[in-house]
Order: sequence, then structure tokens, then C-alpha cells
Amino acid sequence: MNTKDLIALGVPPGEATRRGIAFIAEFILKGGDKLQLPREVETVVRAPGDFTHDMLRGEFARALLNSTRPIHAAVAPWKQWGEGIEPEAVNQMARACQLPISVAGALMPDAHVGYGLPIGGVLATDNAVIPYAVGVDIACRMKMTVLDLPVRELDRRRERLIKAIADETRFGIGAHFEQPRQHAVLDADWNISPVTKLRKGRAWSQLGTSGSGNHFVEFGIFTASQTINGLPPGEYVALLSHSGSRGTGAAVCEHYSKLAMEQLPELPKEHKQLAWLSLDSAEGQEYWAAMELMGQYAAANHALIHQHIAEHLRVQVLLDLENHHNFAWKERHIIGGVEREVVVHRKGATPAGVGVLGIIPGSMASPGFVVRGKGNEPSLKSASHGAGRVMSRKKATATFEWHKVNRVLREAGVHLISAGLDEVPMVYKDIHQVMAAQSDLVEVLGQFDPKLVKMAPPGERPED
Repeated sequence: MNTKDLIALGVPPGEATRRGIAFIAEFILKGGDKLQLPREVETVVRAPGDFTHDMLRGEFARALLNSTRPIHAAVAPWKQWGEGIEPEAVNQMARACQLPISVAGALMPDAHVGYGLPIGGVLATDNAVIPYAVGVDIACRMKMTVLDLPVRELDRRRERLIKAIADETRFGIGAHFEQPRQHAVLDADWNISPVTKLRKGRAWSQLGTSGSGNHFVEFGIFTASQTINGLPPGEYVALLSHSGSRGTGAAVCEHYSKLAMEQLPELPKEHKQLAWLSLDSAEGQEYWAAMELMGQYAAANHALIHQHIAEHLRVQVLLDLENHHNFAWKERHIIGGVEREVVVHRKGATPAGVGVLGIIPGSMASPGFVVRGKGNEPSLKSASHGAGRVMSRKKATATFEWHKVNRVLREAGVHLISAGLDEVPMVYKDIHQVMAAQSDLVEVLGQFDPKLVKMAPPGERPED
């Protein structure tokens, strides 16, 4: 085999082909079968991360990981759930599956256009992480607590509930507490990345806040159709929140996305926002550690919101559920009939492994659902993270008027505390159609109907 043969097998020209030729020579010198060489090379090219510590193949594998590898027409198979998804979101999913690191993908029924990977996109990669496929709002979460509070209190004590939200969290860009709240996440190692080290103080001041965009805190009626973690079927008051890692998470994403793009200068323009970091590199490990920290931080934000609101109301928590999206997980999946470890990016997608509980919201005037995953392998054990937008924020603001929106809210029995026109119910897909499209991915255990809704006030730049 020569350099041309290696390039034909997907080895990039340059250092990778030089290391490939050295591997071939060493393979033959050690008595390897020449007829097996194409298969040997293909195996390393397909999954170089599996061979970085191999005495014979290690240098070749590391050269592949560090090289700018060509984009092929179709590397990874992927499947779509739901109809009517905007064409560019579908195109984004297809482009992501062209990456040489991609091994499988899935597009959820709530999908719409995002940066690099569409929101609602799920992508499995080989030993590499893509910051923009994780997302800007790293570890954005849903959290629901069922409270020991009579349902009638939603109407009888409305002002008390509104005050609890107003006192115990903050909304908007830069929102923070004058007296920062305390949580064990502050004891974590914030020096793992220059970004988290620099922004720890700011992150501390924003602990327990909710941000802007599609982030919300709301009271509603939760109807459990079956027993959930010991909670009997029935109708309850519940608190539901949606937010993430605030400005610190966004800064982590921007820093490492830029770094990834700088390391892959030859990526085609249409793939720039899908630039990746090898998990065998120092930069990849640093990003991964920062991402994990942002997961802990986002969870702490929700924990504080729910804890302080429950204490404010002097009520007990009967059930506590949460899940996150905009994250990457190391998981084992069956790809091409073979079980292997991959890095699964769920950008606006809910983990839905067998028996895994999750929360899928609708809009401020439509229900959300507590679900249990079915472990569907072609979806990479994932489901949607919501209803999904059908309209841009700019178009929504230009299209709708509050007097018409308020009529829709009154009909749904929803009291809106604050929000912008870019988040009104009509900008979202029909959540019932979305749920019907993923009945093979999740089982519905209960329904949450919003009644008191607070989001960032109009004019705030979105953080979602």
C-alpha cells in the first residue's frame, strides 16, 4: 500500500499518511498479513480513538485525531421523527452526519434551526465533542416539584404564589441576586478552565436565577395518570422551571467553539459551526470538564429556585423530577449492529433510555408531559425537549398583538405574569402532534397544565 491507497481509505494527506505508511511498514515487519492491511487501516480510520494507546497503531491513530479530516458525502446514518420540520433544520442534521467523527444521528419532532446542529438534533460521534452540538445554554434543564398544596390555592392564593416566584428567582440578561445564594456547587473546582475560573464570581451572583428567552418558572396542575416514584395517581399543584447555565455556560461554549474552529481551519464553511475537539486532546478534556461543571451549576440553579419557593410557601415537596438537554454523554449504543461507546450530543433533546423519567413542556398555554423513556435505539434513546418553534422571534414580535394573545390565555385559564411576544403560544408547534410523533420513544405518565406563568419581560435578549 502507498500514500494514494491510504487517501482512498479516508486518511488525510500529510502527517496522517506519513504515520500510516510507518504503521504499514511496522505491521509487515512484525509478520502481519499484507492481505489484511486494507482492513487494518479502515479499522483505525473508522475509530482512531480506540487505538491511541495501541503500541503498533497508536501514532497513526493520534495523527488521524489531530488532522483535518475530509468531509465525505454520507458517513453516519440518521432517522427523523415527525413531519413538517423546516428544510434547513433537516439540512443541518444531514451536514452533521457528514463529519468524519459522526457515527449516527436522530432528528426529533420538535426540531428547528440552530447553530451547527439543529435544536432537536441528536448526534453520536467517535471520541470527539462538538461545542455547538452541545449548545450555548449548556445543561439547560427541566425541573418539576409536586407540592403539598390544595389545587384550589392556585386561584385563592394567586398573589401569594406570584410573590413567591418574584422573591425567589430573577429573570433577564444579567439578572442576579444582591445577596448571592449558597450551594455546594461553589465548592467544585472552577479552575478546570480559564473561562470558569474567570467567571466564578459572576456565576455565584446568578445562582438561582432564570435568565431569558424560553426560560420560565410556572405553577400549574399536574395530573398523574399512574404512580410515579411513589406519588399516587391524582391531581396536584406543581412547580415547573426551565433554564440553564446562564452567561457562564454561554461563555464556555463560545470559547471552545472558537478554539475548535481554529484547530480545524480547513473545514468547509457549511461545517464551521460543527468544529470538534478530540477527547484525547487537552482542549477536549478541558471543555468536557467545563461542560460537566456547567451541568452541576444548572442543576444548582433549579435546586435553589424550587427549594426557596417551597420554603417561602411553607409547603412540603411530594415529588421531585428533573432532566437536562444541551449536553454530551459518553454512552454505549448499537451502531451498525455493533455495541460501542460513543459521545451522544443532545441539543434540545431529552434522554429517553429504558425507564428514564423526563419532562417535555408545551407552551405557556398548552400542556407539558412527564414521560418514561422506551430506550429506542435508532433515536439514540432520545426524545424531544418541547414543542419546538414554528416562527422566529422577530416575526413573532411583528405578527402578534397582546389583546389577541390574552384572549387565548384566558381561554386556557392561564395568568401570565410576564413574557415577550416572541414566546406566545402560537410560535410553537402543537405539542399533541409532537407527542404523537414520538409515541415509540416515550410513554406519557402525567400531564402538567400551566396556570401561573413567569418569563423574562419583553425586550430581553434570549439566552435559550
